[in-house]
Amino acid sequence: MVAKPKKKMAIIASQGSLDWAYPPFILASTAAAMDMEVKIFFTFYGLPLLKKKINPKVTPTGNPAMPMKMPFGPQFFQNINWPIPNAISGNMPGFESVATGLMKKTFKNKGVATITELRDMCELLGVELIACQMTMDVFGFEKEEFIEGVSYGGAAAFLDFAADSDIQLFI
Repeated sequence: MVAKPKKKMAIIASQGSLDWAYPPFILASTAAAMDMEVKIFFTFYGLPLLKKKINPKVTPTGNPAMPMKMPFGPQFFQNINWPIPNAISGNMPGFESVATGLMKKTFKNKGVATITELRDMCELLGVELIACQMTMDVFGFEKEEFIEGVSYGGAAAFLDFAADSDIQLFI
């Protein structure tokens, strides 16, 4: 009997804020746990997620889907309907820090792994983490800034894998 080839998942991670950092790592670790071959290509603002120390923040500016009723933080805050337009919330001093702190606290209270823990899990499960060489050159990143085990390559190398993948995601 011929063994069925592994399914493949290709993910492009282009965002590095807290709310955008979770999807690629959750999807990649889940797919790898399901015995899929997974590669994540980190480009532009997603590239800092490969740094040794990361501290992503929630960015309400430009996120029209951010709930006005915050589903995180202490119960008191969860019951308040925040009628704050994104244009104001993104410019309100301290709002980003408060929103980030509340979201991190809620994730912790709900038992959700941190971004670093999810990234570590991806590494343990064999997910290939690829840093976009062009983005590194454009933004001045050095290999020494990133965790060990990162691969480096360009779009063409990643697209070769993605073209043959069963699942392709742009996050």
